[in-house]
Order: sequence, then structure tokens, then C-alpha cells
Amino acid sequence: MKYSYRTMGTCSSQIDFEVENGVLKDVRFMGGCNGNLKGISALVEGMKVDEVIARLEGIRCGGKPTSCPDQLCKALRETMDSL
Repeated sequence: MKYSYRTMGTCSSQIDFEVENGVLKDVRFMGGCNGNLKGISALVEGMKVDEVIARLEGIRCGGKPTSCPDQLCKALRETMDSL
């Protein structure tokens, strides 16, 4: 199933992704640090959602209370809670 999540507090403005049988697929960040976010996307695609959350949740960017990887985790939690 395809999902879109509007981020808060980060340079990226939106994350689009798919979850199929608990596995994360086709992750795309809109805006933000292009190379870094393409790298994060490539690393997490094919991983189980729970593992992505365990590895990336709580990561901060500079002095901000969140980051793009942390926002991805918030999106995934929201998505899993709605299933």
C-alpha cells in the first residue's frame, strides 16, 4: 500500500513510501539533502518496518529535535497504527 507523510521540523517536506507485508519499499523524500536522503532510502528499502524504526527513531539533525530519518519513523508508526 502507498503512503504519503508531511514532515515537520525538517528540510524535507514529504515522504512517500510503500509498505508490503511489513516491508518498506520505494521510499522517496521530497526536498532536503538529496544525496543523504537517497542514501537513506536505498539502505532502508527492503527492511522490515520494525527494524527501520529500531535503527532510526530518535536521530536528531543539528539542534533540531527531529531529523528526516526520525520523521520516516513517525510516518511508519502512524501507518502501522492505522492498519
